[in-house]
Amino acid sequence: FCTPCLQECLKPKKPLCGVCRSTLSAGSRALDLEKLIETTETTCNGCNKKMFLSKMRSHAASCSKYQNYIMEGVKAVTKEPLHNTRSFPNRFTFPCPYCSEKNFDQEGLVEHCKALHSMDAKQVVCPICASMPWGDPNYRSANFMEHLQRRHRFSYDTFVDYDADEDDMMAQVLMRSLRDK
Repeated sequence: FCTPCLQECLKPKKPLCGVCRSTLSAGSRALDLEKLIETTETTCNGCNKKMFLSKMRSHAASCSKYQNYIMEGVKAVTKEPLHNTRSFPNRFTFPCPYCSEKNFDQEGLVEHCKALHSMDAKQVVCPICASMPWGDPNYRSANFMEHLQRRHRFSYDTFVDYDADEDDMMAQVLMRSLRDK
């Protein structure tokens, strides 16, 4: 979890786990879970080396065979780029939805809106979200400023492969989950 999401889980009078919705006690550690992670053995899908779950993250970061294993999965779900690029929305510059000033990058749009429109309550379409393959160009955010601060702290380009086919990706994940132990 990122800190803002974890803080949301801890806000209610009875804080809940963001995954399983069980009650959380602030400041108490899940010692049984920590012990389980320290004592459960697994195998690297790249080099087949056995290790405890607690060591897997650091191992995966340095194991070139594991990196190759991950890239095979990525390649399996990546579509060939289409040659007609005019049908793709511009994901690099955006207009301000309040004053229509143009050519902001994502960070610039956030800063512009914070500086000039922080008190504007008008419902507007987020130009960043509307440019995404899953974006709805007609959806008006009830609180655009909060939306910007929560959803656009990072660039989707860092984490999203727009050429990946979601159905193929799900099939690949299911196939790997059955194959991998």
